[in-house]
Amino acid sequence: MELLKKLVEAYGVSGNEGEVRELIKNEISKCVDEVHTDKLGNLVAHKKGKLPRVMLAAHMDEIGLIIKRINERGKIVFSTVGGIEVSALIGQKVSIQTNKKNQLLGVITLDQMSSGDSIKELPRVTDLYIDTGLDREQLAELGVEIGNYVYFYDSRYSLATNEFIIGKSLDNRIGCYVLIELAKLLKENKNEIFYVFTVQEEIGMYGARTSAYTIDPSWAIAVDATTTDDVYATPTRSLKGGPCITVKDAGMLGNKCINDWLREIAKKSNIPIQYDVSEYGATDALTISLARGGIPSTTVSIPVRNIHTAVGMAHVSDIKNTIKLLELLLRKPPLVCVV
Repeated sequence: MELLKKLVEAYGVSGNEGEVRELIKNEISKCVDEVHTDKLGNLVAHKKGKLPRVMLAAHMDEIGLIIKRINERGKIVFSTVGGIEVSALIGQKVSIQTNKKNQLLGVITLDQMSSGDSIKELPRVTDLYIDTGLDREQLAELGVEIGNYVYFYDSRYSLATNEFIIGKSLDNRIGCYVLIELAKLLKENKNEIFYVFTVQEEIGMYGARTSAYTIDPSWAIAVDATTTDDVYATPTRSLKGGPCITVKDAGMLGNKCINDWLREIAKKSNIPIQYDVSEYGATDALTISLARGGIPSTTVSIPVRNIHTAVGMAHVSDIKNTIKLLELLLRKPPLVCVV
């Protein structure tokens, strides 16, 4: 899975997805008829064919940080981009993208940790800062300034075994990988498909909203990552349990018609699936479903442990089964979706 490795290791915090976009563009161009980048930054790959017009969306962006303030001693205060658990930030090695295209490494810390004192309660984000060992003047000479992006650095893709993968940005480079592999498998298919790699999902699902308005698909599926709950006694979303079909999340109800198609295919083809019913999170499917006069939409997700941290974990079989499930649906996509 060398392509997935490249995708995970590429940098692309929300609003700065260019590196990931170029990588995807180079991979998918040979599998579709047209590829373009829209005004917001979404990469839209269009395979022409007969109706229905199907849209598959996977967001390119990852969580990260942006420099907010630098004091005289060189403490770099940051703002988070996307939802990040505070405890997951402490002690992380990060890479600062400077305006001189340098890579400067630092570590996220706080005063108590820096001085070796006990941390008696969970700190707030505002208590944390990046320490590079340099003062403000030295940082300025290297091109470090307010607004620079900061990435998790030492969390590259690796295989825990031949089954489990770990690394940063599994949310949602896994979804991007799935779309690219589907484009390869469906290259000779006769139906119309838009593979859309969206921007700024982590801060508001903005890219999906604008691209769906332009494409106006018959129906759509967002391919994303989701949380696991397999630390509990009665899990509903486990690694190795198969792709998760969204029934409900914090923002929407998955379209019942599309979910029924997926459920029927999974049953006939002996593909394990799980159901995601949650009060938390949302995906590109939400903003797609509200575009124009409404677009039937749902989400198919790959379960990821430690999601929205510097190091997530996923299972290869869940990725492969997601590709298999969606390929079978898209080989003969239903024309009309009726709730």
